[in-house]
Amino acid sequence: QVQVVESGGGLVQAGGSLRLFCTVSGSSFSIDHVDWYRQPPGKQRELVAGMPGSGVKSVTGRFTVSRENAKSAVILEIDSLNSEDTGTYYCNVRGLRNIRGTLLQFNLWGQGTQVTVSA
Repeated sequence: QVQVVESGGGLVQAGGSLRLFCTVSGSSFSIDHVDWYRQPPGKQRELVAGMPGSGVKSVTGRFTVSRENAKSAVILEIDSLNSEDTGTYYCNVRGLRNIRGTLLQFNLWGQGTQVTVSA
């Protein structure tokens, strides 16, 4: 079983910074790609950034994605937060699981982490 958990959200003041974590756990898996999405209140989920080397460009230069292989985590750092950044942030993880010698693809979402930016 592979699980995806987002964390790091919270209530922050405009102008501040935040680091969101997408942590993948389980056994016998490898990660091919991770994208970050944002869902503002009352709006649809939108792609905002992708893992380095993926070809997915961040929607703004204030978003930076990095990876910590040792922790199987992909980090979204958001600088100069503003009200438009308010929403639930999700990561989508695609990769491979080794089940008794057979490689199977997986495509998983976490439950999301809430970011609220106050004026």
